[in-house]
Amino acid sequence: MKVYFIGAGPGDPELLTLKAQRIISQCPVCLYAGSLVPPEVVAGAPDGAIVKDTAAMTLDDTHAEILAARDRGEDVARVHSGDPSLYGAIAEQIRRLRADGIAYEIVPGVPAYAAAAAALGQELTIPEIAQSIVLTRVSMQSTAMPEGETLENFAHTGATLAIHLGVRNMREIERVLTPHYGADCPVVVAYRVGWPDEMLIRGTLSDIRAKVRAEKITRTALILIGPALGAVRDFRDSALYDPAKPHVLRPVVGVDLVEEHNT
Repeated sequence: MKVYFIGAGPGDPELLTLKAQRIISQCPVCLYAGSLVPPEVVAGAPDGAIVKDTAAMTLDDTHAEILAARDRGEDVARVHSGDPSLYGAIAEQIRRLRADGIAYEIVPGVPAYAAAAAALGQELTIPEIAQSIVLTRVSMQSTAMPEGETLENFAHTGATLAIHLGVRNMREIERVLTPHYGADCPVVVAYRVGWPDEMLIRGTLSDIRAKVRAEKITRTALILIGPALGAVRDFRDSALYDPAKPHVLRPVVGVDLVEEHNT
């Protein structure tokens, strides 16, 4: 018997991996986070499978379902939104599985920031503009952030910020980040990416709060902040395809790759 933690992606059933589809289609038990995972994602569960929405269940409740499946010798598909490694709340589930000697496997999924970038039709790492992405969240009613992991500290890097669980705290985000990024810094609030009612709200640190309030968005949104989100056109081409910069898969006659790497 094994428990499979499956990343269902942001909502679009077609963004499931082939492995995720196969496992869901084979597991006699499927537990899915229905507040973030649409029923269509688990529609491929086998006939007669136990399929339960865990949105209203506690950790004890879900673990009890897993223990019952173990007693029956049945595998469990534990389906989470996005990628389970990011705010998937699987660490505490794994701790219980290990204590009970239950095998598990993690199947990665498409994270929300990647799906949002695809929906925006752009790259998030633009040469000399942004080469880092900080995945973080803000403290409200959820678990407190570790000391040092503050928006202000991350803002000192100038990196693109992908902020989860923060759409109800837009005023504080604006207050903290404006001195570092500027009032005109581009912001995108990606609401329910991959769902039929997906919405991408573009703005700046100075006006995004009003735009989000006008749309009455209070949950299930990812906030992207940084210069790379703007209409950036004046940037250098990546060195990856630069004919003057050879690499091991594209050598140039007469150019010593060792010297190139050392300069």
